[in-house]
Amino acid sequence: MSASTENILNIALVGAAGSGKTSLLEALLFKSGAITHKGTVEEGTTVSDFDAQEKHSQHSHKPSIVSFDHGDRNINVIDTPGFRDFYGRALAVLPAVESAALVLDASAGVDSYATKLMQKIVEQKLCRMIIVNKIDHENIDLEEILEQIQTVFGSECLPINLPTQGMESVVDVFFDQEEVDTELQSVAGAHEKILDQVVEVDEDLMERYLEDDELDEASIHAAFETALREGHLIPICFTSARTDAGIDECLRVFNELLPNPKEGNPAAFYAGSKDQPTAVDISQDANGEFLGHTFMVKIDPFKGRMAFVRVHQGRLNAGGSVFFGDSRKATKLQHIIKVRGEEQIEVDQVVAGDICALPRAEDASYGTILHEVRGQEIPQLESIEIPASMFSRAVGSSDDRNAQRISEALNRFTAEDPSLFVEHVASANETVMRCMGELHLREFLELIEAQYDFKPETRMPSVPYRETITASADGHHRHKKQTGGAGQFGEVYLKVEPLPRGTGFEFVDNVVGGVIPGQFIPAVEKGILQVIEAGSISGHEMQDIRVTVYDGKHHSVDSKEVAFVQAGKKAFQDAISKAKPVIIEPIVDMNINVPSNCMGDVAGDLSSMGGMVSGSSMLSDGSSEIQGQAPLREAQSYYSRLNALSSGKGTYGMQFSHYSPVQAILQKQLISEFQPEDDD
Repeated sequence: MSASTENILNIALVGAAGSGKTSLLEALLFKSGAITHKGTVEEGTTVSDFDAQEKHSQHSHKPSIVSFDHGDRNINVIDTPGFRDFYGRALAVLPAVESAALVLDASAGVDSYATKLMQKIVEQKLCRMIIVNKIDHENIDLEEILEQIQTVFGSECLPINLPTQGMESVVDVFFDQEEVDTELQSVAGAHEKILDQVVEVDEDLMERYLEDDELDEASIHAAFETALREGHLIPICFTSARTDAGIDECLRVFNELLPNPKEGNPAAFYAGSKDQPTAVDISQDANGEFLGHTFMVKIDPFKGRMAFVRVHQGRLNAGGSVFFGDSRKATKLQHIIKVRGEEQIEVDQVVAGDICALPRAEDASYGTILHEVRGQEIPQLESIEIPASMFSRAVGSSDDRNAQRISEALNRFTAEDPSLFVEHVASANETVMRCMGELHLREFLELIEAQYDFKPETRMPSVPYRETITASADGHHRHKKQTGGAGQFGEVYLKVEPLPRGTGFEFVDNVVGGVIPGQFIPAVEKGILQVIEAGSISGHEMQDIRVTVYDGKHHSVDSKEVAFVQAGKKAFQDAISKAKPVIIEPIVDMNINVPSNCMGDVAGDLSSMGGMVSGSSMLSDGSSEIQGQAPLREAQSYYSRLNALSSGKGTYGMQFSHYSPVQAILQKQLISEFQPEDDD
């Protein structure tokens, strides 16, 4: 199964739940000869959906890697989950591939989620294609689907094969061009459109084409690859995973037209800081210095941590050693594994461009760079942006033993899932799981119950309110304390100013002349930070504030650190009280998909939550999508409201947008509930 770099193909299947990605992969495996019997999602017998939860729900929950040979290619396909709640997991694997195929359900067409996925594929600079699956369904309007694809994704989306009359098979329009009756345009017409598109990337080829010269396959192939890399051509394949129509033709496109790792757009590595990166060229050369990255982690209670690695340069040898990130000790590779769903095939070596799994990789985490030389600067891979997870629940147990189990489970889950975040909110004494949706959360709770034999307690978490200021102000405090022996003395003058939203906290030392000795400046900052963390008016952390210390006094005997901590703290509180402090709350962007007949009710409900509707659109499946914003305090419990309004047919996603001041009545309530501690 091991192959040379030139013969490797890495491709991710992405698309909405129900588009048939898993069944499509099963058909590809069957047609390639990798399996002798085609499994089904309904029976739980597919290669890529082997997890118990996936078999039960009949949907993919996690990315699954399936390696197989076809022709002279070793193909690594990553089958990604299609539920919106697992969007982060689908995005996380994209840096491991050169190509992505967006799979569409022919009966549903292009929905908002497909558009969202394609946008990320474009940002990642992957070669892309579209597979219109389920063409065997009744009442399919292929002309409408093709028009919709070209409207949404561009005129560069062109069929590379066409369904024949009755949808029982497809005919190739690029290689063979056999003229038969199709459900769309003529074969010759479709072939001409592809050639017109391809030659545009090569002036010499364009000139020869216009002069009616015969174009040899090699020159067309080179231009085809360029068009794919530049997004100037997006091939469309039509398939039916159920009847196998178009599967052979899809495999041929994979095998003969999609780029190998040397031909695709290279992964973006950089050296230096993230703020001032310097691009690093990666050769995809199997003879170069080894470099790889971990794009997925799975933890097995018995087999330990398994790292799924994309090799970008050099090679990995069983028995060799690599460094994971900045670890001081190299890890010896006892085994290198190629995976085909649940099946693990041990190999001696993998080369640049390939994908493999490394068991017992305890130093691996998502995004970890693997390298072979310690001490030199490690190139970093530009990370793909995964939207913030905003669906949250506080999780815990009154039983200490179970609380420890929860901690162990959450540590494991966060290592495996880059879209899951767990934080301990000290102010509320809560452990909060932040997921991408109700299904995402439910999956984890079911796993804890099944694997740790108890059911965690969950509740709505405290809203992460913040405090900030809206005006500039000066503050002053003289701390003087005499207790019989050596006293305490420190005096601080400072100024506070509001910063743009999301900036955080900035401390500036503008003291001159030694009026506050340099060794006491950190103590002043420490006192300010105590207020920043504990809050001033409502007990919530403060943000977006610049504090400039510009004057003060000290005493040669009585000044000490504790005095300047208190002086800084009280001076800051004095300034805050005059700087028009406000409480701000998180606002989230919401995308709500509902049947069109309840669109008005949902839009009205969003407004009643203190939110706003920013837009809406009718989708090809007859449903409606509403875009808007709402306060997180309302949105985090929106699941049950939407279920009631849409009879269980509505779905939504949300992600953090910004912080905004709370309503006056809520601010008054939060301030009245706050009881600051007296530190005198």
